[in-house]
Amino acid sequence: MTKLDPSAAATTTAGTRTLTGSLGATAIVFMVVAAASPLTVIGGAAPLGILLGNGVGFPALYAVSAVILLLFAVGLSAMSRHIPRPGAFFTYVGYGLGRSTGLAAAWIAMLTYTAIQVSVYGYIGYILSYTLQTYTGVTLPWWLMALAIIGLVGILGYRHIDLSSKVLGVLLIAEVGIVAILVAVVLFRAPEGLSLAPFQPSQVVSGSPGVGLMFAIAAFIGFEATAIFRDEARDPDRTIPRATYLAVIGIGVFYTVASWGLVMAWGPSGVVDAAAADPGSLILRTMATYLGTAGEVITNVLLITSMFACVLSFHNVVTRYQHSMSTAGVLPERLSGVHHRHLSPHFSSLVQTVTAAVLVVVFAIFQLEPVLQVFTWFAGVATLAIAVLMAVTSIAVIVYFARTRRDRRLWNTVIAPALGFVGLVLSSALIVAYFPIMVGDMDADGAPVFGGVSWFLLGLVAVFPLIGYAQAAWIRTRRPAAYAKLTDAIAG
Repeated sequence: MTKLDPSAAATTTAGTRTLTGSLGATAIVFMVVAAASPLTVIGGAAPLGILLGNGVGFPALYAVSAVILLLFAVGLSAMSRHIPRPGAFFTYVGYGLGRSTGLAAAWIAMLTYTAIQVSVYGYIGYILSYTLQTYTGVTLPWWLMALAIIGLVGILGYRHIDLSSKVLGVLLIAEVGIVAILVAVVLFRAPEGLSLAPFQPSQVVSGSPGVGLMFAIAAFIGFEATAIFRDEARDPDRTIPRATYLAVIGIGVFYTVASWGLVMAWGPSGVVDAAAADPGSLILRTMATYLGTAGEVITNVLLITSMFACVLSFHNVVTRYQHSMSTAGVLPERLSGVHHRHLSPHFSSLVQTVTAAVLVVVFAIFQLEPVLQVFTWFAGVATLAIAVLMAVTSIAVIVYFARTRRDRRLWNTVIAPALGFVGLVLSSALIVAYFPIMVGDMDADGAPVFGGVSWFLLGLVAVFPLIGYAQAAWIRTRRPAAYAKLTDAIAG
């Protein structure tokens, strides 16, 4: 049970409390894998990856992404053993590359998790509206349904984290189970038989592999948040690395197999056309074909709960990022508070709830389409931002251990982080190159071009770290005492 340690109740300012607890590796893996949201990925992102990305070859990109991120996780786990702070990316970057870069990393992390969270709010709003209309005939706008979910997530996020982890655990088991059943049935009923066509090099590089890679990496966003729960882990030096490796490997294997099963369910010659007919309902139509009406209904319910688990988990991650940044003195002090009874970062949770609600209202005012615009656009922003952030973190790992010599394992502190860095940089370049295709920026002849939408969304990834650098410079010049506290909180 998570509890507040009275001896550690005060941190940087009076009234601030430290999150402590006894979450094990399994509970943390549930939190971060639920953020990856298996059924949301297979039912939402995978059809879009097949349609807008590299078609039949899309499943292979999950395996590619898993290898890259596993290499990155080696360095991340090494840092977690030597830096006993829960800030994850911004803390590790601060220790390796300095306070200013650490603060820039904090702001790009905030962009990542906020963008991916609101993107899923768009998708869940669509699915709820679609389901309500299908089964009752009542039509309500997607944004109204999304706002209702934001309110429910806010209630759970305000309360005890153990409640969140238990809810996530139950939902995760159910959604993994229904996808596993589908794959098992497809093994015996695939219309074109079973094949390894999705892993053929010609298929992997076909179409728009940069877009496909974006959707594949997006499926892993949140696995690195194991480090965010350090203060609430039972034995952080063992629990955090174990949870990180389990999350990456488990996510990679499951998504590769499940998306392969989705391709086999329609056949390599038919899956792209099936996705083009309506990517949002592809998983439901697949379930109806192989598991009947009951399977379709169950999947519809679980797809909604899967997305709910996703936004709940990201809500918990963002609130803890805000909590860590507040403790470091770079966000208002009140965000570092811990509720006296629920033992949660309650005010930070409230702020994140309001932020999500405001963004959904803005999307509604601009009449953005919930799947092909809200979900796709902001998932793209989040994926590019996290790839850049992880690349910077890889460099920070190498620099930190080269300077301190606290860990002399060459593989853990140099080779694996360097290989991960190369993979992440190449992935980022591919995502940028294919970004106009993803957001639908086209010229008069229908050719992809970097237009207003592309530049605006890519600009967010550039502007947010600049906010961090500017804030660090301002604190160093105007509030030297606060900068000294920032030094202690972010970079030892």
